[in-house]
Amino acid sequence: MNPQIKEKALSVLKGLVVLFFWLAVWAVIAHAVNKELILPVPLEVAKRFFVIIFTLEFWQIAFASLLRIIIGFVGGMLAGILLAVLMNSNKFAAALLAPLIKVVRATPVVSFIILALVWIVSNSLPVFISFLMVLPVAWANTLSGIENTDRQLLEMASLYKVKKLRIWRKIYFPSIQPYLLAAVSSGLGLAWKSGITAEVIAAPRMAIGSELQAAKVYLESADTFVWTIVVVIMSIILEKIITALISRRQAKYPAEEKL
Repeated sequence: MNPQIKEKALSVLKGLVVLFFWLAVWAVIAHAVNKELILPVPLEVAKRFFVIIFTLEFWQIAFASLLRIIIGFVGGMLAGILLAVLMNSNKFAAALLAPLIKVVRATPVVSFIILALVWIVSNSLPVFISFLMVLPVAWANTLSGIENTDRQLLEMASLYKVKKLRIWRKIYFPSIQPYLLAAVSSGLGLAWKSGITAEVIAAPRMAIGSELQAAKVYLESADTFVWTIVVVIMSIILEKIITALISRRQAKYPAEEKL
C-alpha cells in the first residue's frame, strides 16, 4: 500500500476512534443523568440533526450566519494586516493606535455587543462583533511576522534598491504567511464564537444564534446541541478552506524565491 494512503487511512481511523470514544462518554453521562431536558442522548440529537438539515429553512439560516461570519472575519483580517503595516512603518500611528487595540483585546465581547446594539441594527451586529474580535489577532500576528522578517534580506534589497512593492511581495509576504495561518486559525474561532453570541443577543432574522435562543426558550435541548454541532462543522470546514488557499499561495511564492 502507498505510504501516503496508509498514513491517511490511519489518521481517519484514529479520528473515528476518538469520535466514538467521546460519543460513548456522552451516552454514558446522558443515561446517568436520565433527563432529556438537561442532556439528551446522542441518538436523539442525531435524529433531530437529520430532521433539521433536510429543510430549506436550515440552509437559509446556515448561509445567512456563514455570510455574516465571513464578512466580519475577512474585514477583521484585512483591517488588522493594514494596521500592522501602517504601525510598523509609522511610529506616530503606532503610538496613537496601540492603546485602542489593547482596549479591544481586553474588553469582554458581551460589553461590545450591548454597546453596539444602541448604534447598529441587529442584522449587522454579528458582522461588526466578528470584525472587532478578529482585528487584534490579525494585527498582532502580522506585526510579529514583519518584526521577524530576515533583516539581512531586507538590507540586501535596500542595497540593490529593490522597489518597495517587490520587497513586500518577495520578502515580507513569505515571512508573514506562517503567522497569517496562525491568525486564521485563532481568528476564525473567535469570529464564530463572538458572531454567534451576537446573534443570540441581537436575535436577527435567519440566524443560528436566534435558533439557539429559541431552542433555549422552548426547552429544546436536542436542537441546542444540533445547532452547536452545525457551528463546529461549519467552522472546521471554513478554516480548512481558507488555510488551503493560503498554503497554496505560500507554495506559489516560497520565501527563497529570487528578488
